[in-house]
Amino acid sequence: MKIMKDTFGPEYIVRVYNPKVGMEGFLVIDTTTLGPGKGGIRMTPNVTEEEVRRLARAMTWKNALAGIPFGGAKAGIIWPGGSDELKRKYVQSFARAIKLFTPRKYIGGPDVNTGEKEMQWFVEETGNWRSVTGKPATLCMKLFGRTGEKCGIPHEFGSTGFGVAQAVLETAQALAIGIRGARVAIHGFGNVGTFTYTYLHRAGAKIVAIADSSGAIFSDAGLDDAEVQEVIKKKQHISECKGCRKISSEDFWKVPVDFLIPASVTDVINETNKNGIRAKAIIEAGNIPMRENIEEELSKKGIVIVPDFVANAGGVISSYAEYRGYNPKRMFALVERKIRNSTRLVLEQSIKLKKNPREIALAIAKEKVEAEMSKK
Repeated sequence: MKIMKDTFGPEYIVRVYNPKVGMEGFLVIDTTTLGPGKGGIRMTPNVTEEEVRRLARAMTWKNALAGIPFGGAKAGIIWPGGSDELKRKYVQSFARAIKLFTPRKYIGGPDVNTGEKEMQWFVEETGNWRSVTGKPATLCMKLFGRTGEKCGIPHEFGSTGFGVAQAVLETAQALAIGIRGARVAIHGFGNVGTFTYTYLHRAGAKIVAIADSSGAIFSDAGLDDAEVQEVIKKKQHISECKGCRKISSEDFWKVPVDFLIPASVTDVINETNKNGIRAKAIIEAGNIPMRENIEEELSKKGIVIVPDFVANAGGVISSYAEYRGYNPKRMFALVERKIRNSTRLVLEQSIKLKKNPREIALAIAKEKVEAEMSKK
């Protein structure tokens, strides 16, 4: 397997395997120039080293653009599924294997199929409070040499979805689209998608379509909030929404909207559905929802695309807030300010220079990392 290398990294690529429990995983620390590598731990049956490398690089730019002192990193555990008992063994086996990197070189956090529960298991195994963020709010610890206790700020508080909503609001202003009544479609209805839905609905947007791995629902007049909230409350698949009109997963991508929000898995927008997309803007809530060549193709068609490392940085900003010991109120204020500022800066320059927003965002992020590299 050819490893893609450049002046930024990756600094470490770690493959681990525990034959006793069958755990196999990857850790990629892209760069520690701005601080310890920060990125979540995903658990899926088909996660690959290449995927983790791509995500680690995305985290490098995300942290740099957000202006927080973290480098980029990511981890993945091949998870075939099973009981909580087995999952705990996998998480703690992985924690033991990479313990020597945490937290000086790597700080973990929630990602696909991991949340506050898994983060508690991780930190219990490493014995180091700072080895991961996204821990339960009830998990508190007094750190050596510091007054008071530091408590977790779980991603279940919705920091990433809240940040995505802020990116949508800022994009709406840039494109002169009134948010009240603006048509929105959301693909992926886990933590990020549900909170994005909730905050945009509160802002007056009209969510007309939602999809997840089970299927899709649609209403041209806007989905019934009571029915959607019932799905969220019961943690159901979107196909279980009672009274909702079902559409095919393929037709979801063809719904005309102001804002399309991919909040699910890597490469969800691809060769099979890209030509059907009818959106004025795509706000990338999920990490790497499409390859860059497809992103460029859609951008040339006039679709404004707010890149993942701009729009979904709420989670890592929340992680930094937890790392610093902030309370949730201060965390949400920090997420709103940083996401709005980053989105505004990128879109203003993109419109002024007539360039793809990703190109602009990357240039800003690279400049920050290179400036720090020149000091060392």
